[in-house]
Amino acid sequence: MSSLRRVVTAGLLAGVVVTGAGCGGASESIAIAPNGVLQVVAAENFWGSIASQLGGSRVHVTNVITSPATDPHDYEPTAADARTIAGSRMVIVNGIGYDPWAQKLIASNPVSGRIVLNVGDLVGIKPGGNPHRWYSPPNVRQMIDTIVEDYDKLDPKNSGYFAQQKTRFETSGLAQYRQLIATIKRTYRGVPVGASESIFAPLAQALGLKLLTPPTFLKAISEGAEPTAADKTTIDRQIARGQIKVWVYNSQNSTPDVKRITDAARKQGIRVATITETLVPASASFQEWQSHQLQALAAALAQATGR
Repeated sequence: MSSLRRVVTAGLLAGVVVTGAGCGGASESIAIAPNGVLQVVAAENFWGSIASQLGGSRVHVTNVITSPATDPHDYEPTAADARTIAGSRMVIVNGIGYDPWAQKLIASNPVSGRIVLNVGDLVGIKPGGNPHRWYSPPNVRQMIDTIVEDYDKLDPKNSGYFAQQKTRFETSGLAQYRQLIATIKRTYRGVPVGASESIFAPLAQALGLKLLTPPTFLKAISEGAEPTAADKTTIDRQIARGQIKVWVYNSQNSTPDVKRITDAARKQGIRVATITETLVPASASFQEWQSHQLQALAAALAQATGR
């Protein structure tokens, strides 16, 4: 997997620049802080939560996107963000066109030996594909493995500690999250559902649910484009005929079309479940956030199917 990630070297200049960052000496001095803690930056807090729990006391993770009100697609980085990136030895970005501003910051503040973990590169999804990989349980597993591998490379003397953190996170931290996924898949496999955008598609696949919403509609809403009249007609028909049992919508991206469809689903007696793009509340861990949403989805499916 490591061949899919790239180590950023000095000489790239674009966007916001922090003067003095990027020389060889500087990169060595910030690799491990004076207190022995590895400095890591995550563009989004959902990946940062995982990285922080895997790193424990040996890693300090700074998240750039932390507010639920912030749209990661359109975020405008600050000089403070640039300084944070310049002082990091590892940066985690989602990629797949989701956070292009992050790559510009990294290029503007190069550090010799810094590891950049690009989720899209890791899981093999190119720009134009579905960027919402934190809603894919298999991709989350890949990220867990790779983050720990990278910690081992940057701080090999603490590899045993990182292995312990990984075991604790997988067996205890993610226990409820994984149990909910397995239960929903076993109980509701094949149940037809609809969704407001592509953020739900990876999870629907993992849960074995039958997502009937046209993929072109999912992609349009996710990218801020106008969905076609044909797609809207298809969704209206699915709701009017009760062809979907549950409607899942991203409450952080409730466009007029999404609001209209969600209201129509409720009026038709179709159960509605809510998901969000980033951690809600912002203080929640990845697994707390995801488990809460999975519990709500399971409840909606139970009410809709009587199972």
